[in-house]
Amino acid sequence: MKLFDNITKRSFGFNLLVILGVIVLFFIIFFSSLSFLTRHGEEVTVPDVRGKSIKEATAALEKMGFEVEVRDSIYIDTMPALLVYEQTPERGDVVKVNRTIYLTVNKVVPPMVPMPDLEGLTYRSAEMTLRARRLNIGDTIYKPDFATNTVLEQLLNGKPIKPGKEIPEGSNITLVLSSGTGSMENPVPDLVGSTYFEAREILAASNLNVGTVLIDGGVTDTLGAFIFKQSPARRNELGELNLIRAGESVDLWLTATKPVKDSIAAPAPPPATEE
Repeated sequence: MKLFDNITKRSFGFNLLVILGVIVLFFIIFFSSLSFLTRHGEEVTVPDVRGKSIKEATAALEKMGFEVEVRDSIYIDTMPALLVYEQTPERGDVVKVNRTIYLTVNKVVPPMVPMPDLEGLTYRSAEMTLRARRLNIGDTIYKPDFATNTVLEQLLNGKPIKPGKEIPEGSNITLVLSSGTGSMENPVPDLVGSTYFEAREILAASNLNVGTVLIDGGVTDTLGAFIFKQSPARRNELGELNLIRAGESVDLWLTATKPVKDSIAAPAPPPATEE
């Protein structure tokens, strides 16, 4: 009560000055301690946490006074999962303490992407298309064909892969490329009388391709149908062997009934002349 009486006995002006003095003293103390509380003006160099686990990176950054936030994720097939792939700000940047460091980490499960259609593209175009889908080129296999250095087949794990099929990002795609036609000419194989299945095997063994296939109306089983005509034929009108280069194609005509082959014998060699 005595303290209250002393205050009330003071003039209003004196009490007002005391109140203003207390307020000014409070603000002086507050702003003086603000820089200490916020560590204003203190700068540190951002460490390199790439390649570390999220736990290790977070511990190292928080120890230096940074906030940590995982901002994004990416899939890198050559990098273990849940490691830091990228950081922002980058290593070596000088920033203020309490700055938030954003991390990009490597995913555990690769995302699925549709397989592109590479057949008919050049090797360079196929490579760019695969990279755009985050797919890799695995092995390259060369096969004789007239369209040099173009993609003939696309394989995944040794098997043909159809365009549009969902496959894991980072998969290795094997490309079968054309090496062009060969320089050596060999006799055209005789396919008449063989089944279409047998003819394909014969052509593949000779590094030749199946060209246009014309099917007779009575054929119900294509693979089991018989070849009754081919172009180029085994022999020409003079009975001479036709020649073909590796990588070229043979057109086939199919029928349901096995044809009777016309045997065109090779011309007999001229008799030896006596000297």
